Amino acid sequence: MSAQVHWTKHAVCNGGVVIIGFGSIASSLLPVLLRHIEVCPKDVTVVCPPGNDTAIARECGVSVVEAALCEDNFEALLAPYVTKDTLLLNLSVNVSSESLVRFCWSRDALYLDTSIEPWEGASTDPNRSPSRRSNYALREALLAFRLDKRDGPTAIVTQGANPGLASAFVKQALFDMAAGSGLQPGALESYEDWAALAQRLAIRSIHVAEQDSQFSERRKARNEFVNTWSVDAFVEEGMQPAELGWGTHERHWPADAQRHGFGSDAAIYLERPGLATRVRSWTPLAGSYQGFLVTHGESISIADHLTLRADGEVVYRPTVHYAYRPCDDAMLSIEEFAGRGWRLQDNKRILRDEIVDGADELGVLLMGNDKGVYWYGSRLTTPQARRLAPHNAATSLQVVAGILAGIVWALDNPRAGVVEPDDIDYRTVMRVARPYLGEMVGVYDRWTPLEQRSPLFDTPCDEDPWQFLNVRVPW
Repeated sequence: MSAQVHWTKHAVCNGGVVIIGFGSIASSLLPVLLRHIEVCPKDVTVVCPPGNDTAIARECGVSVVEAALCEDNFEALLAPYVTKDTLLLNLSVNVSSESLVRFCWSRDALYLDTSIEPWEGASTDPNRSPSRRSNYALREALLAFRLDKRDGPTAIVTQGANPGLASAFVKQALFDMAAGSGLQPGALESYEDWAALAQRLAIRSIHVAEQDSQFSERRKARNEFVNTWSVDAFVEEGMQPAELGWGTHERHWPADAQRHGFGSDAAIYLERPGLATRVRSWTPLAGSYQGFLVTHGESISIADHLTLRADGEVVYRPTVHYAYRPCDDAMLSIEEFAGRGWRLQDNKRILRDEIVDGADELGVLLMGNDKGVYWYGSRLTTPQARRLAPHNAATSLQVVAGILAGIVWALDNPRAGVVEPDDIDYRTVMRVARPYLGEMVGVYDRWTPLEQRSPLFDTPCDEDPWQFLNVRVPW
């Protein structure tokens, strides 16, 4: 890859940039943002709680405001910095996406986040029902807000790697499968066009299938949670109810599953957290594995957008969910976390500069086609990531690539209202993100979840391999 391509300016931001939070993702993004977006560093402001490591922000010459945002103060704190055409990037945890979207709307400012966040404590509040603590409920609230506000400042929600890039990967995978099968996909201009293509390709289930093999020479210590990205964000989502888009091919209702009773009805939830729910999946490099069914926005939005209806009735929808195998130290951290009665360890450590090797294999696994499963995604090593962008490892750079692509699309389409990754042009996303994603791979395989089942431990299976009953690990 040439330096000339790598340093291309993709868009101009005339209203300045405000970044909320300065953890591992924001600090990894900032140099890449300044590389590709026409904005003066003095017009970029970081707002983060005291104690965040802001050395990279100061090195880049941007302003830093040390203040923790909460429901009572966020408007007063942000008002001096967020005006017409400002781009606000919410890269924090526990700062409400809906509140910030409404605030940006009132000030004619643009908005982007990587996940729909509630205010602190809402996602783990034992006094709230599992349904009301779900990503499904958070998404439905924003969809309700946008109903009569289609023409307004662009607010892209859940645009990182996954959610974010995962939605573009699904569309690219469907297009590639159609081309390889000799199908004419047509114009693909609407959600229904994509859903009809998925149905023609017999896609029954889709996993966001990710395996992280990055490691450092310093092993996880006792009473320490180690991860390759935000510990707080991972624990927060991992302790929410496990959620999945529920397909029309499913014949076995899980005993611990519930419907929400409102909204699109595209997804269900399990009465257990994602970090206590395992599923079987597959990636090309690592092969078969067991991952965690952690709730993610793309599990709901992809399933919803790939839904076909006839006379008001759903006639096609795939099952969609995350299947995440984090790095080895994170696996040990989760085991210790569970052993402590789900009380978080006293110490946290994010692996970035100390990573010595490993890769993040992140893609989507489409299942049900006669040719076998098809995995499409990014295979990025940490050494590759460091050559591509400073202050990055494989995991952070995949997220940064998705954010950058979303920023470019938002600046090119500033009056699109509230949108999800599934609403934006996947070709733009792939064009902008691809230089930062390492090797992009599309691979067929004959894997099925039945290969991982043990007659000694597993319950009876269904002969249809793509039933969730077969994918879920019951023990």
